[in-house]
Amino acid sequence: MDDLLSAARFIDSDAPAIGVFANEVTAGIEDEKDKVLRLYHAIRDDIVYDPYVNFSDPSNFRASDVLANGRGFCIGKAALLAAATRAIGVPARVGYADVRNHLTSRRLYERIKTDIFIWHSYADLHVCGRWVKATPAFDLALCERVGIKPLEFDGENDSLFHPFDREGRRHVEYLRDRGTFADVPFETIQEAFSHAYPSLMTGTVLRGDFRSEAVAAVADEAAPA
Repeated sequence: MDDLLSAARFIDSDAPAIGVFANEVTAGIEDEKDKVLRLYHAIRDDIVYDPYVNFSDPSNFRASDVLANGRGFCIGKAALLAAATRAIGVPARVGYADVRNHLTSRRLYERIKTDIFIWHSYADLHVCGRWVKATPAFDLALCERVGIKPLEFDGENDSLFHPFDREGRRHVEYLRDRGTFADVPFETIQEAFSHAYPSLMTGTVLRGDFRSEAVAAVADEAAPA
């Protein structure tokens, strides 16, 4: 448990901004589970989900940088949740799985030529004596725009993937579990991304409004053939 309470390279729970953030979000709350739930919702909804980032830049994987930027993709947001949770004295680690995401932007799909996203990340939190998984990736505003129910977390049951959107269309399909780690395995992920998505690892960042493009992709999916 010591490693899962200590600061690490990417889960940098000792960064001053992480401590300030965690303490402000949980101020006045005594119950451990309620503190974790408050952190989950703050990171899910106030840190904008944005996959249009430089995937070769370590800062997009580091908790304190994601907090400073106010946006990030699933790996960075899960690292931030783990870091903030450690900062209030709750053990945390990060986990990963490969998923098929049926709802994404056309430009991102055209860039990577697949709807399979490897190393999709969640946080694994030791709440009130048991491990539970929480995925803070998709913020409430994005979910409302694309018609996905926001992924809720009650601190007692695993909360991993959106299986369907509000219209019953399949959204995320679980393919492979890659396990949990005390810190983001950056080099391993970089190697995997380089093989799976070479077009994303050139340092060139997609420019545009992912939210609007995701809405357009959903509309295309729903349109009759």
